[in-house]
Amino acid sequence: MPADMDQTVIGIIGMGLMGKMYARKLSAAGWRVHACDMRDKFKALEQEFSDIPRIVIYEDGYGVSRSSDYIIYSVEAEMIDKVVAEYGRATKKHAIVGGQTSCKAPEVAAFERHLPSDVEIVSCHSLHGPNVDPKDQPLVIIKHRASQKAYDLVRNVMACFGSKLVPLTAEEHDQITADTQAVTHAAFLSMGTAWRANNQFPWELTRYVGGIENVKCNITLRIYSNKWHVYAGLAILNPSAKKQIRQYAESVTDLYKLMLGGHKQELEKRIKAAGEFVFNAAGKEGEPLLLSDEVLDQFSLGKVPKERTPNNHLSLLAMVDCWWKLRIVPYDHMICSTPLFRLWLGVTEYLFRKPALLDEVINIAVEDNTFRSDDLEFTFAARGWSDCVSFGDFSSYRDRFEQIQSYFAPRFPEATRVGNEMIRVLLEKT
Repeated sequence: MPADMDQTVIGIIGMGLMGKMYARKLSAAGWRVHACDMRDKFKALEQEFSDIPRIVIYEDGYGVSRSSDYIIYSVEAEMIDKVVAEYGRATKKHAIVGGQTSCKAPEVAAFERHLPSDVEIVSCHSLHGPNVDPKDQPLVIIKHRASQKAYDLVRNVMACFGSKLVPLTAEEHDQITADTQAVTHAAFLSMGTAWRANNQFPWELTRYVGGIENVKCNITLRIYSNKWHVYAGLAILNPSAKKQIRQYAESVTDLYKLMLGGHKQELEKRIKAAGEFVFNAAGKEGEPLLLSDEVLDQFSLGKVPKERTPNNHLSLLAMVDCWWKLRIVPYDHMICSTPLFRLWLGVTEYLFRKPALLDEVINIAVEDNTFRSDDLEFTFAARGWSDCVSFGDFSSYRDRFEQIQSYFAPRFPEATRVGNEMIRVLLEKT
């Protein structure tokens, strides 16, 4: 197996946003890259990369598979079996194959089913989006069926990203991504659904501007500005994710019923038991918060009011309740956490580790009706997304996602700019 950079060709099948990011980073580091996407995109891709001599665009995956030493399938999790079935048999003898999907169970199954037995399998997953600098971000490497020599070559290839390489098994990867990503995505998808149902652009309402609200708005828009399949594959194809998304919907519903019924004592007991498990039992008491008031306030899409409208933060309370019910300690997975998860954990920590703020939130939840209609739509939305995932319906998932995406689309450029800066500041502190 060639180990010299000039003799090793990296193949990329699937030139979406992540595939393109990989191609550019690898070629800039000196690797030769052979890449392709669907046949009808051949001419456009050839033109787009015509000024980068180390990137050669092929019409389809047959040419990439025959000519490459390490082939990365950067396709939707839903499509991985179909694509590997088509191109896997053309894989160069003794080559290495991996994938970039967010759910490894179907990916590994496709490789085992369709690749020749002489082909080695070393998969990967960059735990961030295409617009985030990969430096110091987690990059999972999975040595599934490979020699040490093949594994070392892949590590050498991936070194150019400057990421933190995290060795895991496919099973460990899927459990951790379910723990850190699935419910996080469900929460923000539900927020967007609720805002659209109420015909709200939240940054235009003073009650959704400043502090924690900035994170909610920015991350929701960031998620909806991406492709739907980025989230659908992880949610629908990962069994652990289905369970967790269902529990989040149940936590939202249970807490909302306690708020509606005025059961303050029961609500307080449940919320504080959840907070004790997630934060104090994890040994976080006395440690500095991931996010401060200064950081939270500087990233607003609207004008910050002089006085904030108190919020019951149902989405945050339900997140911690969900972790408690599933016995998940989110800090255990920080080495494999995405920037969005760290932001979400930061705001939940900000709420639960400030006793006076948490008490205020509990009081507001029972005694103030300002957010009641918003919370009703949020509860409907959380249950709706859970049902969609439980049914395994990619088409319904896409329809729901893209309808809300089109509603918020005019604000995506600004949200992306503000979100990138917010993530940059967070990463400096974690």
